[in-house]
Amino acid sequence: MKKIAVIGAGQMGAGIAQVAAQAGLSVYLSDLSREIAEKGKAGIMRQLGKQVEKGKLEQGAVDAALANLLPVAGYADMADAELVIEAATEREDIKRQIFGEVGKILAPGAILASNTSSISITRLAQASADPSRFIGLHFFNPVPLMPLLEIIRGIATSDATAATAQAFGAAIGKQTIVAQDSPGFVVNRILLPLLNEAFFAVGEGLASIPDIDKGVKLGLGHPMGPLMLADMIGLDTLLNVLKVFQQDTGDPKYRPAPILLKYVEAGWLGRKTGRGFYDYSGPEPVPTR
Repeated sequence: MKKIAVIGAGQMGAGIAQVAAQAGLSVYLSDLSREIAEKGKAGIMRQLGKQVEKGKLEQGAVDAALANLLPVAGYADMADAELVIEAATEREDIKRQIFGEVGKILAPGAILASNTSSISITRLAQASADPSRFIGLHFFNPVPLMPLLEIIRGIATSDATAATAQAFGAAIGKQTIVAQDSPGFVVNRILLPLLNEAFFAVGEGLASIPDIDKGVKLGLGHPMGPLMLADMIGLDTLLNVLKVFQQDTGDPKYRPAPILLKYVEAGWLGRKTGRGFYDYSGPEPVPTR
C-alpha cells in the first residue's frame, strides 16, 4: 500500500494522517474546504516541530512526512487512494452521507474504513459501494502516541479486506486487536461506563474533580484520570457514543449522566473548546467546579 486518504482534518483525522505520512505513505488529507485541510496539515507541522525541539525527530524526517501530505477539498482528488479512512464526527447520518459520496469515486479494489468508536460497521457498510471492502479502523487519541488500532469486521467484510487492514496497521507501527461488531467494540465498551460513572460522581458531589481523577490514577493505576481523559476525547463525542450504546442495546446502564448533557449544552466540550471538567485557559488546567 502506497497511497491513502483521510476524510476529516480534525484531531483524529490529522493524527491518522500524521502517522501514515511518517510511515512513508502518500496521504490525501480531506475536509469540507481546502482551507480547513491546510489547517489540519499546519497542526501536524506544529506537532512534529515540537518533536524536533525535544530531540525526538530529525528535521529531515519531518520534511519527508510533510511532503507526503496533500490537503484537498472534497473527494474527487482521492480517486487513486488504496484505502480511504473516514474520521468525521461521531454521527451516523454524516458518516453515511460521506460513504455514499466516496463510493462514487472509490477505486476498484480500494478499501473504505470508518474510524467510528461505537457505530455498527455492518450498518455503516450499507451506505458503501461494496460492503465486502468496508471495515472499522478505530484509532485512539492522540493517534501518534497511542499504540493500539482496533479492527472491526462487519458481517460482509471480506477476509482480504481484513488482511489488508492488519497489514496497514503493522505498516504504520500500530499493534492491532480484532473486535466483534458490537456497540463500542472492545475498548470503549469497557471505558465508557467507567467515564460515565465518573460523571455521575461529579454530579452527585461524591468527591472533587481532582480527587476523582487522583483516585482512579493512584487506585487503579491509570495514567490519566477519567475526567481529564474525557476532556481530551471530547465531551460531545462521549455523549454521542453513550447515546449509540443506549439505542443499540436498550440497556439503561448507558444513560448519559445529567452533568455530561449540561456541559455539552453549554458548549463545554473539553480541551478543544478550552473548557470541560477543567478550564484550560491558563498555564495549568483548573477544575471547573
